[in-house]
Amino acid sequence: MSVPRHEALPTALLLAAVGGFLDTYTYFTRGGVFANAQTGNMVLFSIAAARGELLRAAYYLIPIAAFALGVLVTEGLRARGEGAPPGRWQRTVLLLEAGILGVVGLLPASFPDPAVNVTISFLCSMQVNSFRQLEGLPYATTMCTGNLRSGSGQLWRFLFLRDREAGQKALRYLWVILVFCLGAGVGVPLAACLGGTSVWFCSLGLLAVWAWLGTG
Repeated sequence: MSVPRHEALPTALLLAAVGGFLDTYTYFTRGGVFANAQTGNMVLFSIAAARGELLRAAYYLIPIAAFALGVLVTEGLRARGEGAPPGRWQRTVLLLEAGILGVVGLLPASFPDPAVNVTISFLCSMQVNSFRQLEGLPYATTMCTGNLRSGSGQLWRFLFLRDREAGQKALRYLWVILVFCLGAGVGVPLAACLGGTSVWFCSLGLLAVWAWLGTG
């Protein structure tokens, strides 16, 4: 059975590398934070609210709201793209993400970190909501907790139920996790050498996926 290119392993690996790189980018160049996932921000919001630090709590709501907005935008694009060839609307997301990251790379280091991090939270939300299936398997490209859980479950089926197909699925998850980590690792020297402009490598990766989807 043929797999749509937007669900194929090469697409997943390139996007996972971008996801890992973006975490490194915001950590090393934009205030030591991770902008890809919002669980931490929700915890920090709850702590601040419990302490009565309402302004600080409101601050953590900003990236959470940006992430939610990214989901709303991609759902709108998905609805408008119904009936179009597979991967068409996802290509729109990729171009938008690549373009905005290109602009982010032009911003000086003095530009407020929160604004950059909120922007990246929005883009990561768009990416993770646009690419949710890897050959029919649920997965994420900008965070790894769910991938680790799903991959571990498939590994158990392979080891104890002798399910060979589960072993292949576990291997796919492993590849995505490893490439996510590779993207994060490569981001360290690039961020150190190039600073803010290192995010352009993410734009190139996204454009590569855009081109790959267009040839399917």
